[in-house]
Amino acid sequence: MVDLDYEGIWNETLIQLRNDLREEEFSGWFSDMRYMRSGENSVVIGVPSAFHRDKVKSYYKNIINSKITEVSGKDIALELEIVGKRAEKKQPSPPKLSGKEDIPVEKTQKPKEKRGKNSQLRDDYTFERYIKGENNNFAVNAAHAISKNPGKAYNPFLIYGGVGLGKTHLMQAIGNHIYDNTDYRVICITSESFLNEYLDGLDQDKMNIFKNKYRYTDVLLIDDIQFFTAKPGVQEELFHTFNALLDAKKQLVFTCDRPISELKKFDERLISRFELGIKADLQPPRYEERCAILKATAQVRGVMISDEVIDIMGKNISSNVRDLISALNNLIAYTELMGKPITMEIAQLHLKDIFSTPRMANLTMDIIIRVTAEYFGLTPNDLKGKKKSQNVVFARQLAMYMGREMTDYSTTEIGQDFGGKDHTTVMHSINKIKGKLLTDPTIEPTIDNLRRSIKEFSAKY
Repeated sequence: MVDLDYEGIWNETLIQLRNDLREEEFSGWFSDMRYMRSGENSVVIGVPSAFHRDKVKSYYKNIINSKITEVSGKDIALELEIVGKRAEKKQPSPPKLSGKEDIPVEKTQKPKEKRGKNSQLRDDYTFERYIKGENNNFAVNAAHAISKNPGKAYNPFLIYGGVGLGKTHLMQAIGNHIYDNTDYRVICITSESFLNEYLDGLDQDKMNIFKNKYRYTDVLLIDDIQFFTAKPGVQEELFHTFNALLDAKKQLVFTCDRPISELKKFDERLISRFELGIKADLQPPRYEERCAILKATAQVRGVMISDEVIDIMGKNISSNVRDLISALNNLIAYTELMGKPITMEIAQLHLKDIFSTPRMANLTMDIIIRVTAEYFGLTPNDLKGKKKSQNVVFARQLAMYMGREMTDYSTTEIGQDFGGKDHTTVMHSINKIKGKLLTDPTIEPTIDNLRRSIKEFSAKY
């Protein structure tokens, strides 16, 4: 069950009130009312004057409360707050340039009062904390331009690349900049949450609320759209939402783990919409960028770390940003708990497993399946197929477990690599291995040996 979207509820309430009231009556009393904020069971609506507030309370409060209850399915208290008339959004005129190319113009309008935190955006995912380098130069420049002039030149914007390369950080940096510098409404959501809200809307017959929430926002950011693969219903809804926002010149930003053209069972109409905008490919950071990321992270944590330690970590951890920061955080935690400074000796000792067999950026399920099959004297097709013999089933379950443990693939993605098995089958296999770890003392050594073989093979691959 998803949390109620109070702004979406208010928008739907307005639509229903417009249908019930005369147009002049609706325009006179409701066109200047706007959503401000909400509590657990209350919603605050802004009105332009005390006179307006008093008249609405006298003549319309009961009908508004009735409509809100009808739309939301629960009692929500209505509060009216005097805020003045809302200024129209106006884009500043671009500067006149002589012989130069037009550049994006930063939106200068700011809210009259500082808005509260957007719970969907992380405070630390900002441009200031995003390390720019040759691997992401184009993507960062495009993100900056979009954040200064959303909905204009670069729309939609797709950021794609492998796990741990900063796609989500860059997308949310766009959202944070727009949210902090304009009064635009910003929605940032994972594909999983979007899908769950869509299913809840269908189950509870509240698709009107779902549609209003996403089709009347100013900026829509969706993370990991590859998880919409083979889900035609939510793809259809995304297609219509995409069109509505694009036609209204609202900004769309998406992330994906691969180029959009490589998504299987994905609506061709959606793929064609993505081709209308720009796409940025994030690559693993180079040595200089890895060192810069380590220094910046250590500075934020308030930790002193020598260039010597930075150098050895930058040279030995090359898979992605996530692994790099994870190793540094583990090293910092160890030295803090032990009450010791970060020295080269401690770094080499504490990170020896990572340094000797680093997690490779190219570790795939195909590698895990191949190594696991060979370990048990089977073929990859045995594990991908439907054989039910005990030794094959166990090896298949173990390969699925290793895939979940050693990669960032979802259970759905893992299932696709095992002949199209669904995510419930994968979860069942993973839970089987977890259960055996508690009861069978031979399982853990087997997993350790298999993990080592997979890493050694990956390092040579």
